Formats: sequence, C-alpha cells, structure tokens
Amino acid sequence: MSRRFTARFLLIVTTFSAAIAVSTATWSDDKPAGKSSGAPLTREDARKLKSPVPFSKASIARGKILYLRACTECHGADGKSLVDVVANATDLTNPKAWKSGTSDGEIFRSIRDGAGEAMPPFADKVSKEEDLWHMANYLRSLWPESARPKSRNSATN
Repeated sequence: MSRRFTARFLLIVTTFSAAIAVSTATWSDDKPAGKSSGAPLTREDARKLKSPVPFSKASIARGKILYLRACTECHGADGKSLVDVVANATDLTNPKAWKSGTSDGEIFRSIRDGAGEAMPPFADKVSKEEDLWHMANYLRSLWPESARPKSRNSATN
C-alpha cells in the first residue's frame, strides 16, 4: 500500500469513528436514566414526583424528537395507537384511557420503568433522566387543551 492510500484510509476511519462517537453522545449533562437511577418506582412514589422540567415549547419540542425515535412503533406518530402492533398500546391523546396514571411522576415512571405487561422500560434507551421528563411533557401536550398542564415557563413558549 502506498503512503497516500494509508493516510487516506486512516483519515476515513478516524472520521467515521468520530462521527459514530458524536452520534451516540448524549444531549444533556443530567443524571442517567438507566438502572443507576435507582429501583423501579412504586405508583405511590411516582405520584409524589414533580417534573423538574417546565412544561414549555422547548421541552415539548425536545420530547417530540425523543418520542418519534422511541415510541412510534407502538403508539404511532400521532400518539393515537392506530398502528398494527402485537401489544395493545394506549391512546396517548386520551388521558382518561391511561391505566398507569397521568401525574408527572406516573408518566415518568411508565416511560422509565415500563407499564404493565405490554410496555417495556425505556430507561436503557433514553439515556438521560431529563429526557424522560421532556418526553412526559410531550405526551401531555397531546392531550385535549383542557387537560394539558399550564405552561410553567412563558419565556420559552
């Protein structure tokens, strides 16, 4: 092999490796959402949790990106669960249909720890705890206007 070919090859491999590293990097510097965040929450403990992430347009936009990556297979892009799946996924646009609760903490718990037999935990797929709260905010934004929480941060809306 010529030196020129070797140098190009190394440049390509290095660039490719850097691209992979960047694409798998996390987006925020908060606590990991995985198993190191603790044992699964009980429903009672989850009810006591309040989201540290304000219900805002910025949070909802971030949550939507995460939702589209992780949840559409079962819940569909619109959250109505009209996709053909094996599991009986909940219609996320109707809070009355939610069996695992609709408080901040209960939604967080359903995403992180799973919900019932059909929904697996996503703590290992969503790497940051803050991102789970963004997802919870996005899910609540799918509800009818009268059921949505009030904006907690008008500066970002």
